[in-house]
Amino acid sequence: MSVTLNKPFSWESATGDDSAMLDDLQPNIIKAHTREFLKVLFLRFDDQTKARAFLKQLSNPASASPLMKSAKAHLREVKTFKTTGKKGTPYVGVGITKAGYLALGIDPSKFPPDPSFLSGMKNASLNDPPSAAWEAHYQKDIHAVVLVGDQMVGSRNRALSKVRALIAASSKVVVLGEETGHGLHNKNGEGIEHFGYVDGRSQPLFLTEEVTDELLGSDGASNWDPAFGPGRAIVPDPAAPNPNTHFGSYFVFRKLEQDVRKFKDQERQLARRLRLKGDDAERAGAMLVGRFEDGTPLTTQFAEGAHNPVQNDFNYNSDPNGAKCPFFAHIRKVNPRGTGGFEPVSGERQHIMARRGQTYGVRTDDPNDGRIVNKPSKDVGLLFMAFNANIAQQFEFAQSTWANNPGFPKVPAGAVAPGLDLVIGQGVRTNIHCPLEWGADPADAAKNATTTAPPQAVTMKGGEYFFMPSIAFLRSL
Repeated sequence: MSVTLNKPFSWESATGDDSAMLDDLQPNIIKAHTREFLKVLFLRFDDQTKARAFLKQLSNPASASPLMKSAKAHLREVKTFKTTGKKGTPYVGVGITKAGYLALGIDPSKFPPDPSFLSGMKNASLNDPPSAAWEAHYQKDIHAVVLVGDQMVGSRNRALSKVRALIAASSKVVVLGEETGHGLHNKNGEGIEHFGYVDGRSQPLFLTEEVTDELLGSDGASNWDPAFGPGRAIVPDPAAPNPNTHFGSYFVFRKLEQDVRKFKDQERQLARRLRLKGDDAERAGAMLVGRFEDGTPLTTQFAEGAHNPVQNDFNYNSDPNGAKCPFFAHIRKVNPRGTGGFEPVSGERQHIMARRGQTYGVRTDDPNDGRIVNKPSKDVGLLFMAFNANIAQQFEFAQSTWANNPGFPKVPAGAVAPGLDLVIGQGVRTNIHCPLEWGADPADAAKNATTTAPPQAVTMKGGEYFFMPSIAFLRSL
């Protein structure tokens, strides 16, 4: 028997290697853990013995109140909450860099083998700002990251205090820097990012229970299949006692600062250049993102209103010319749903990753109030986090070959090249082609326009690649 990797499986009825894997897998990987209040600590290890002892204490199952729990324990907590309302325990996650494995004295032959992980984010070809311009702690050699999060700030703080106490008890574990995440929501209670758009809706689902919930009340995944094999997120942990059942995941962390005032001003300017008025002016921002603020996909509707639940069963087959959702729209660039033109849908699905991002920065304004003057221009943004089985094939491919590639997706002969992803794309921005009317015939010059692309409003401030090892590995140190 072996761990199921090529299709979703049921955690509730899992047996054998599948069950054993869940017993030692960290939470938040194959199912997102609630992290409304999140603290991220970046660490350096100055002593091998003390670093090992610290990680072992974090994962100590014999503690009266263990800090770390397994994926299986998390899933049980979620089920209990749904049936009884009893809240679960906080999330504590641990990731280690290549430099961290060296500091821990792990045999290099047992390092997680992903080439991008071993090379590090500073050496990735992603059009990022030079690492000398990153925030100070990201410029340093980070050895590990510890994430502490929960639905309630009080329980998060109690768990965080325990983590800090373990760090303080070892003077050789040093906090290089930290980040604080706060969940951001619209009036419907849906999670949004700082530009005001519903975020995180389209995710790969690895458990049959989640796939069933996603498709409940629908006609099935007729346009987009959310079911993915766990092998898109988890890989054997080579340094664990039993790599056959002890699994981990490659964890990508990036701090992305958002200039909200610039972005909202550019939305308004784009609407003016395209002569979009009244309710139709909202379509300018939707063309940049691919959804309206409430999550309604632009390709399925020309105005807001289909947000409950936020629609995910759609593709771009009915919009081959970008007449509804332009080719440069963020969600079309980073998930073309089988219409990218260079690979079959099965190939494109290999690049999808499990995103677990969290907004950071405190707002005093309403992100969806339609005003610009009160919007922040710095100190807010997204802590981008994603789990991968192959960093180059997933995160790096999506960023460089899709988002940063002005020639993706493939467009009809004679059409204007898409240009960059106008939300997260990094590079030279060229003019963009926009339909003046939703669904306008691209051949009708009077109903289409080519105009200046909005300038970049998202700045990468630093990040790193980590491996989230199995809990069995941490306990074996």
